[in-house]
Amino acid sequence: MNDAAPPAAPLLRLEGITKRFGALLANDGITLELHRGEVLGLLGENGAGKSTLVSILFGHYVADAGTVAVDGRPLPPGQPRAAREAGIGMVHQHFTLAANLSVLDNVMLGAEPLWQPYSRRAAARASLLDTAARFGLAVDPDARVGDLSVGERQRVEIRKALLPFGSRHGAQRGARVLILDEPTAVLTPQESESLFATLQQMVAGGLAIIFISHKLHEVRRVARRVAVLRGGRCVAERDTATTSADELAELMVGRRVAPPVRRAHERGAVVCRVPGTPLALQAGEIVAVAGVAGNGQQALAEALCGVHAHPGGPVEVAGRPLPPEPAAFIEAGVARVPEDRHAVGSVGEMALWENALLERQRDPAFVRGGLVRRGAVRQFAQQLVQRFDVRGGGLDVPVRALSGGNLQKLILGRALMPRGTAESGPPPVLIVADQPTWGLDVGAVAQVHQRLLDAAAAGSAVLLISEDLDEILALADRITVIHRGVLTPARPRDDWTLADIGLAMAGIGPGAPADATKGTDAVAA
Repeated sequence: MNDAAPPAAPLLRLEGITKRFGALLANDGITLELHRGEVLGLLGENGAGKSTLVSILFGHYVADAGTVAVDGRPLPPGQPRAAREAGIGMVHQHFTLAANLSVLDNVMLGAEPLWQPYSRRAAARASLLDTAARFGLAVDPDARVGDLSVGERQRVEIRKALLPFGSRHGAQRGARVLILDEPTAVLTPQESESLFATLQQMVAGGLAIIFISHKLHEVRRVARRVAVLRGGRCVAERDTATTSADELAELMVGRRVAPPVRRAHERGAVVCRVPGTPLALQAGEIVAVAGVAGNGQQALAEALCGVHAHPGGPVEVAGRPLPPEPAAFIEAGVARVPEDRHAVGSVGEMALWENALLERQRDPAFVRGGLVRRGAVRQFAQQLVQRFDVRGGGLDVPVRALSGGNLQKLILGRALMPRGTAESGPPPVLIVADQPTWGLDVGAVAQVHQRLLDAAAAGSAVLLISEDLDEILALADRITVIHRGVLTPARPRDDWTLADIGLAMAGIGPGAPADATKGTDAVAA
């Protein structure tokens, strides 16, 4: 006689989820289960179907086929309110908070019907404080969100997702399933550790979590089980205790992911100086700027591309001070990979071959007498596609249809390809790579990393701006930290520890920059 207890019923079950967008099969019969007190890692390369799946779960999309059930009860499709009332909460990668409102106001937004004649602020405050006490998410309910650190803002997002949601019938139910989308993307190492401790308390309290991340070591640490999506299908489920990061990476992309390789080379002369700062870049090196988002990285990147004037004076490239004009920087050999690949790096409705021409409109090989030489541009675009493995349907497809990884490879290729129609030529003098792998899968990350290493080996100076400390430690020759618009002197990578960088990013410790109000090396006005 078998006395073993029957397996517990799943808290959440997605069965046969299928979703098409025209000819694209985004989800293909996906079935997944999630149990109470479990963390499920959801992995997949860009375009694998993760975002579509969780959007269906949260009611943003309606599946063409399949069902979602919570505690055995079917969830009405396409109704985010019904999902929240069933206990499903979601914390997006990019925060959705109103900076000018208090923590309490942000948490209550959308939690009460507009027709309700009164606001239950006292009940919401009590619930907020109770949630904070249970899960270690302490933030002052009356604090203005715009005054909080990035880590504190994320705690507000989590508290908002956990707060009991009033249903039409007056019932109050907090989140029982929490979806976290790239939760550590903008956190310091210390903030990430705090988040992991919080997640451990949540799971111990019975909460179930779907953890979406491209950082495989974090997934293996946080999740007991992982599901891997590829091409819209669930191709594997693994216990993290019996699998490796290499195996998961191979399952995600369908092939072995080779780590980037450094080529031995000499560094050359200084090719770029930023006045009023200790920043000077040499040919053949990668200098990485570490910092929490919003500390002046964008002002620095824009000054080094001529988008805005630098407050300390003209930026020098190859010994020549340049006016704050993008065309002057392009002509001086500065290439850029902007942070926002959609709004800044491309024009979504234009074809791939047209986007390949952007920032090269003054090149006589492609434009003469104000007329575009379509044949030359298309030939160049085809070379770019082949050399950088840009996949997505041909030269005439609008780039909005490309996955994030393929769009980033297009932008990177456009920056690194030689000028004119020749297949070989001098590399860029300076490459400004701003968050070059943000949101990319492990295969695309490896390709971008290799391209940046190869560019440095070919003689380019590379300024890498990143909030991913693993990326910084993997690529950088020297590292500088930015805090409140102030840069530290760039020191060799081996002089830094992960803890030192994290503390400096928070403005703490001997390696931290001087206070921006006292220092002279502010990069933002």
